[in-house]
Amino acid sequence: MIYYKECKLKDGRVLVIRNGEKEDGEAVLDTFIKTHGESDYLLTYPEECSFTVEKESKYLEMKKNDEKEAEILAVVDGKIVGSAGIDGVGRGMKVSHRCTYGVSILKEYWGNGIGKALTLSSIECAKRAGYSQIELDVVKDNERAVKLYKSLGFVAYGENRRGFKNKEGEYQSLVLMKLNLD
Repeated sequence: MIYYKECKLKDGRVLVIRNGEKEDGEAVLDTFIKTHGESDYLLTYPEECSFTVEKESKYLEMKKNDEKEAEILAVVDGKIVGSAGIDGVGRGMKVSHRCTYGVSILKEYWGNGIGKALTLSSIECAKRAGYSQIELDVVKDNERAVKLYKSLGFVAYGENRRGFKNKEGEYQSLVLMKLNLD
């Protein structure tokens, strides 16, 4: 999905939100690996990433050309500082109205409004793609994220108390949230 938007961050800098390009593969992969090492709130650990620069580039190109899915990047001062995406739950008729959402941002850029901007842009992409519901799982202890999603209208509809199991063998509860788009 083609997407482009500019907005001001809390610190006055310009945030560019755009779809990923094939040429962004290396920078996106580097950012992905770094973000997944900075937070225990994301789905995978950096060492679990199986993508190569070539695979990442192909993935970005595929998402750019997909009418129902998107991978968008957060760019500050020419640097890719995060990404977000929507993915269809499935192509079957019974679930074709639903998409999932995920986001990651470099820790040094937290607190500047990038998460909110990426979430709002992803909601816009989901509406453009024709979805009527966007869903996400968020680690219950990630209070800032839970608060953000609630402020944007997401509602909790369940909890998976054993949703993640970290390296130390401890379980992390996931809050299941959704936003109706129609």
